[in-house]
Amino acid sequence: MKRVPVVFFLGICSAAALDPQAQGLIDRISALDLKGNLSFLASDLLEGRDTPSHGQDVAGEFIASQFRRAGLEPAFQNAEFEQITPDPTGFSLKVNGQEVTLKTSIQNSSAVEIQDAPAVTIESGKLPSLEGKVAILAIPDFSAAGGPENFQTYQRWLAAAVAQHPMAIVQYTEGTVRMRGGARTQLVEVETAKKTPPTLTIADSAAAKLFEKKAKVSIHAAAPTVKPAHLRNVTAILKGSDPELSKTYILVTAHYDHIGMKADGDGDRIYNGANDDGSGTVSVIELANAFGQMNPRPKRSILFMTFFGEEKGLLGSRYYGAHPLVPLKDTIAQINLEQVGRTDDSEGPQVGTATFTGFTFSNIPATFEAVGKELGVKVYSNEKSGDSYFARSDNQSLADSGIPAHTLCVAFDYPDYHGLGDEWPKVDYENMAKVDRMVALGVLKLANDAEAPRWNDANSKTEKYVSAWKALHK
Repeated sequence: MKRVPVVFFLGICSAAALDPQAQGLIDRISALDLKGNLSFLASDLLEGRDTPSHGQDVAGEFIASQFRRAGLEPAFQNAEFEQITPDPTGFSLKVNGQEVTLKTSIQNSSAVEIQDAPAVTIESGKLPSLEGKVAILAIPDFSAAGGPENFQTYQRWLAAAVAQHPMAIVQYTEGTVRMRGGARTQLVEVETAKKTPPTLTIADSAAAKLFEKKAKVSIHAAAPTVKPAHLRNVTAILKGSDPELSKTYILVTAHYDHIGMKADGDGDRIYNGANDDGSGTVSVIELANAFGQMNPRPKRSILFMTFFGEEKGLLGSRYYGAHPLVPLKDTIAQINLEQVGRTDDSEGPQVGTATFTGFTFSNIPATFEAVGKELGVKVYSNEKSGDSYFARSDNQSLADSGIPAHTLCVAFDYPDYHGLGDEWPKVDYENMAKVDRMVALGVLKLANDAEAPRWNDANSKTEKYVSAWKALHK
């Protein structure tokens, strides 16, 4: 029997020898480095890295300093947003002259005064003209079967309605949709706020009866409180070594925000967000450091980026998708890292494993599955959660632009998710380093491969992504 060489590195063995470049890359990924960086990013000092907050600003500066340490030149992508807090004083919604008493919230960037505007219900099929009218839109039950598809369909119809500049949009719930009452502050990009009509949400399916027949809608709402919010994505580019392939880019990303602090109460009030997504953030830092020391560098260029505002609705990644730093048509893939530190998943311990959202949506996960076999990391398809989580992280924003994009995760559901106990001592750093080494080799393979990743057009769930990709590459 032929003896198979075994290579040992940092306590992990590979069944086959790696070339020196790849070996050097993974040797530079350190569990201690990950622990040191995460113990700062998820410390109480940063107060949960809310968007916006001083703690998030400190986190951004720290990430930039670590990119410099890796030999890369960081850059902040500045984004101007507004914090808009509605004023409920004197709010009124009437349908055919009758006051609506159902629980209603409003998002408006200026005072609203609408008298007897005709209501038009948005349904499947051709969207009617909405100018001078109030658009009525049902929010589907996202918790039912097909929840992610329902959510994406709803988003498409909402965007289509906004684009027609109706006087207002009134949406109501059809099923189980989490609603937050009161005057909830919204974060809206300045330019988007100017274009978005006032939007009312009625948290009661009984609202459907109000609009069954031709209806006239009247709305009165006071001007909201508006405060500026200066937000930043933190980026660094590793330029590729090949004269042609270096003109194309791979995004390696994570979000560095979390949900901040409890408003009041005794004891611990800080949501530290060590796993969500401090773990992804420090992994991006570690990968940037490992790749930054390569000589020669990978053939394609790599854009390392940490996003603001994921917890507020993928704000940072959506902003990047609308304002890319490198051409989207030259961006071949996004590998987004989220919740890669905790192994205590509700489905059982996840040691030496990792999964991708939308596993069969493109051929990217299969590349990492093959690399994982070399390093003893099982990269698998999570049949229960993989597809449903595709729309719940920053990969969705780039996928909408047509770029093959996935989120890599170790534990979808774990104790302390969005809880006060998600703190850095609970992270399995050795396992995170092992997973990050697998990610490094997978990214290296994508970067050196002459063939770019592609969507799986045989999967019906990728239809809109394939269409967006074709539009990018006309």
